[in-house]
Amino acid sequence: MEESSRVLETMPKRIISGFFLSMHYCPNVEFAFYSIIHITQDVNWGWLIRYMHMNGASLYFMCMYIHIGRGIYYHSFFKFEVWFIGVLILLFSMGAAFMGYVLPWGQMSFWGATVITNLVSAIPYIGLSIVQWLWGGFSINNATLNRFYSIHFILPLIILILVILHLIFLHIYGSSNPLGLNSNSYMIPFHSYFSYKDLIGFMVLFFILLMMCLQFPNLFSDPDNFMPANSMVTPIHIQPEWYFLFAYSILRSIPSKLGGVLALLMSILMLLSLSFFTKSMMMSLSFYPIMQYFFWMFIMSFFLLTWTGARAIEYPYFQISQIISIIYFSYFFISFFIYNIWDNLIFN
Repeated sequence: MEESSRVLETMPKRIISGFFLSMHYCPNVEFAFYSIIHITQDVNWGWLIRYMHMNGASLYFMCMYIHIGRGIYYHSFFKFEVWFIGVLILLFSMGAAFMGYVLPWGQMSFWGATVITNLVSAIPYIGLSIVQWLWGGFSINNATLNRFYSIHFILPLIILILVILHLIFLHIYGSSNPLGLNSNSYMIPFHSYFSYKDLIGFMVLFFILLMMCLQFPNLFSDPDNFMPANSMVTPIHIQPEWYFLFAYSILRSIPSKLGGVLALLMSILMLLSLSFFTKSMMMSLSFYPIMQYFFWMFIMSFFLLTWTGARAIEYPYFQISQIISIIYFSYFFISFFIYNIWDNLIFN
């Protein structure tokens, strides 16, 4: 539950900082890039607000990925409602982050939006029509930037509602723990056991965010995004933000465009499949060592996919990403076999 509160703690910072940024941002292809420069150089404390908003996204996804990893490790996916809403939060957060990455209208913002939105064209028959409807024309243009700005502004409010629902269901079913205890007799009050811990966690996160903004503000930024968007010049290597690189690597590892898009979606939606596993305490104890091994293989595949996603599409990175993608998805199939098929064969 601690990581859940960390995710909740980072959201108000981003919503508040985004609100102040929206006062000076201009969602127009002619002025968007220069409005970011105006915010950074001319607005009082604008540089700090912008860097807190930008680096807060990275900190938000760090906390979220740690929270998901903890949920898989301690089998929190058996609480279906909590897990399902959590996956929705991840999907909406990715959408909001993608929309926000387009708004500065730098080179990588423009071409990243072009590549990602073009993926929708892989849908048979209606894909191209959907892309043109999404763009508001026949290419990325001012209408695209305007609607991305509107969507980016409303998605965090939807995410905040989902987080509240996530916590409500968590309060109903209780949180998982390392000992696997679920009895009400073992529950402890939130205050003061967790309230003080969360307060300290908030202070640590705020300190880390300030260190990132004051010492390494552009650590996670792409150099190409310091240049205005130019539709006539394609960057040598197009890549999204670091928190999308694992999915982007899976997308690139499949030669088929439609197959890559499906693999991209399944890299997230496969998390939902964990909720349909059979829960067996005897099986969990029997297969605990081997499931530990596969879990850490899954974690390593995530980091390796993030690494290969930032590399060029060439030998050996392309071949490595294909192998690691197989390992990534194999975790879910192996878990399904052990939790469902093997459990039925041995214990029934």
